[in-house]
Amino acid sequence: MTETDKEHRIRPGLVALGALSGVLTGFAALAVAELVAGAVRPQAGPVVAVGGAAIDRTPAAVKDWAIRNFGTDDKLVLQLGILAVLPLFALLLGIVALRFRRSGSAGVLLFGAVGAMAATSRPDSTGVLDALPSVTGAVVGAGLLYVLAGRLTPRSAATSTQGAPLSDVGWDRRGFVITATAAAAASAGAGALGRSLSGSRGQNAIASRRNVVLPAPASPAAPVPKGAGLRIPGLSAFTTPNSDFYRVDTALVVPKVDATSWRLRIHGRGVRRPLVLSFDDLLRRELIERDITLTCVSNEVGGPYVGNARWTGVRLADLLAECGVKPPSKGGPADQLVARSVDGMTIGSPVEDVMDGRDALLAVGMNGEPLPFDHGFPVRMVVPGLYGFVSACKWIKDIELTTFDAYDPYWVKRGWARLAPIKTASRIDTPKPFARPRAGTVMVAGVAWAQHRGIAKVEVRVDDGPWQEARLAAEDSRDTWRQWSLAWQATKGGHTLTVRATDRTGQVQTDERTKTIPDGASGRHSVVVTVE
Repeated sequence: MTETDKEHRIRPGLVALGALSGVLTGFAALAVAELVAGAVRPQAGPVVAVGGAAIDRTPAAVKDWAIRNFGTDDKLVLQLGILAVLPLFALLLGIVALRFRRSGSAGVLLFGAVGAMAATSRPDSTGVLDALPSVTGAVVGAGLLYVLAGRLTPRSAATSTQGAPLSDVGWDRRGFVITATAAAAASAGAGALGRSLSGSRGQNAIASRRNVVLPAPASPAAPVPKGAGLRIPGLSAFTTPNSDFYRVDTALVVPKVDATSWRLRIHGRGVRRPLVLSFDDLLRRELIERDITLTCVSNEVGGPYVGNARWTGVRLADLLAECGVKPPSKGGPADQLVARSVDGMTIGSPVEDVMDGRDALLAVGMNGEPLPFDHGFPVRMVVPGLYGFVSACKWIKDIELTTFDAYDPYWVKRGWARLAPIKTASRIDTPKPFARPRAGTVMVAGVAWAQHRGIAKVEVRVDDGPWQEARLAAEDSRDTWRQWSLAWQATKGGHTLTVRATDRTGQVQTDERTKTIPDGASGRHSVVVTVE
């Protein structure tokens, strides 16, 4: 066997070690970056920053697909995808570094530059300091890869950093094992410390929420009417528990805001008396409590992104009037209210709708407790009758009065509508699609909503038969959904059940199917069942 043949035979083992070097490098770079992010700002970590940048640049149709298929786990899927792709690139860089040590290390630095640019370009970026986690991690990773690749370089080529032969004859086994083991242990420690630091940064916010005592509302919600909640197995509860309430937003890391340091600024066109409020300032004001159903514009026909809760907060219209704001119908110069979140989200709402008498709130409570962090603690907006993307700013910190012509908020820039009143809709909760009930009386039940207009009637059709009027549960208010039921005398065989609602303006839910983009889905929900 010639030396060339021998060198060719042993090459796969050395390539595998090069790949291992790349993976260790990627692990070290991420661990160090997360450690620095724990000290700087968790949102500046490379995975979160790149993930956020990816969300910002993802076409609306793709985002809608992700929400439809992954639901509230869409962010987890994105982060897992990033973490799955990064090792592949790290592996390739490790193999490249066997021959080209400097090029492999430069590749690590390039990824660090991508993370730094993503972090500093995010809407919630606090400045150049946000680049520090990615830059530090990349520098450490590049140095580690250079050292590990050097340990794999034959001693006969130890002085060469480019074009070293792929032979495992004479490479520094002991030095490689020691360096790789130390790097893995140090990376694990750095990662654990980084997670600990990130967690500790939220402790003040957690403590501030724990210490909140919501005052009794000056205007409490009326008791839910008897008969508003039907006791039918499989039917959504009238009040959605906080733990079950849908969550759709772009935050990869849920902001944890300390209520003691939180401030809200109200300013802009037509604001004669700008206002800055603390959380305690809000709690000292007159609080109202209302049952309001929220709906996400990404909710497909029959989808789950709708829920009803009892909200406690301050009337937004009262605060705006105190600042001297007038709606356009009364001569005000601003027709758009832009709400800004601590995570950089911007949401535009029509000033006219916010000030037309509906219970638009700066909410501080949800179902009798301070807002959960997932749902906007310490303060969020709630506006009945408008889809969340034009009304329901969570973790709000700023309200600017402007015009639709002057400014396009986050979702409008991505192809969604400026105005988006909630469409009349209904859903069959039971029986579920492809259920196999027994012949006889089968309860068909669900919910219908047309926030700020109210539901007047719900009808169900079996196959191509006539529409049958369902029994409506008692109405709480026109801002909440309404349960309905129909006792169906089911016969054996396959059947299609379809539902439609009519709101209190007389508008019948359309059968025209549209996608969620740009202003919400429309169409009638139906389920197919087989009666046995």
